[in-house]
Amino acid sequence: MKRNALLGAVVLLAVTSASEAAADGGPGPLGVTTVAAATAQTARVGALFTADDAGAGGLAGEHFCTASVVHSPHRDLIATAAHCLGRADELVFVPGYRDGRAPYGSWRVARVFLPDGWAQGQDEDSDVAFAVLDEQDGKGVEDVVGGNRFVTRTTTGATAVTVTGYPNALEVPVRCTNRPTAHNSTQQRIDCPDLTGGTSGSPWVNGDGEVVGVLGGHEQGGATADTSYSVVLGAEAAELYRDAASDP
Repeated sequence: MKRNALLGAVVLLAVTSASEAAADGGPGPLGVTTVAAATAQTARVGALFTADDAGAGGLAGEHFCTASVVHSPHRDLIATAAHCLGRADELVFVPGYRDGRAPYGSWRVARVFLPDGWAQGQDEDSDVAFAVLDEQDGKGVEDVVGGNRFVTRTTTGATAVTVTGYPNALEVPVRCTNRPTAHNSTQQRIDCPDLTGGTSGSPWVNGDGEVVGVLGGHEQGGATADTSYSVVLGAEAAELYRDAASDP
């Protein structure tokens, strides 16, 4: 589980979106974590809540993980870390969550898809998952905020990626861009400061708008706030995506 330490946020919060490093949104310095501006790209990323917390009308301070909308035929799919979905509570996804508000609504998780490696033994090499969301007013979540393509079998570090997520200690998302490196044959890592507890499940998005990693994996995302991990998305992730995307 990502270390749930307070961010060194006096500097972080003072940095404006103009200096953001974003592989999916423009040039900028690598390895710098900033508060993410509200954009079409960050609207696809959201915070996870339990249904009880979301229904109580007080979202602030209650989110526990991050997820993002990925493209699917039914336009109803989010990707996150498997360890974020292994709880008995009913869950709600709030895309673009910011300062206690749900600008694009709160979407109930209807079905969860976990890989066999995680479901049977919590294998850290299987720490990726999908969830199908209920529609609202006849629309899927992707109809409202769009979605990034989920892509497997990419070369680790081929391009820089942007990680966007929700630390438990903040009510706004943060983002950081850097080039991933291989931790081993099944895990990739990225050096970005202040990705603390709550950022598990954050998408790693390249400049083509493709999700090529999901924060999790080794030590459920990393034992420190400055180095984060993702499963190398391969055959197991591809099969899981196909199963989730074809869910009627």
